[in-house]
Amino acid sequence: MTTLRKIGDTLIQPKHRASCHCGGVVLELDLPQGVMDARRCTCSMCRRKGAIMGAVALEGLHIVKGAELLSVYRFNTMTAEHYFCSRCGIYTHHRRRSNPNQYGFNLGCLEGVDPHQAQGVPVNDGVNHPADRVPESAAPPPLF
Repeated sequence: MTTLRKIGDTLIQPKHRASCHCGGVVLELDLPQGVMDARRCTCSMCRRKGAIMGAVALEGLHIVKGAELLSVYRFNTMTAEHYFCSRCGIYTHHRRRSNPNQYGFNLGCLEGVDPHQAQGVPVNDGVNHPADRVPESAAPPPLF
């Protein structure tokens, strides 16, 4: 698990603010140990948005402003909930399908952080996600 206490010249604060591009959505994240479980992902959604994400417990993400501006997108298993600002379109956070007790958040939304300066961020295989596998007992019978 990758933990980032500093990204570029920015020290990650125990309570760190994050916002979308237009400033309509503002989050406060509880990050007492820094950005936990920083990662990139290869799933169809993450490949397109290109974000580096960190993890926080559900109770560690607080919407300070703009809850009414957040739109949600779900696909495939409908487990993950991807939130974005309906005004500027920026992805701010998502409820993870790999761990529905966590939110993933966009490092690029953190106040003072340039995500391109994040070092040593692993890439997770989201294409072959375990939640996408059909149990053998539920698999359809062969066609021939």
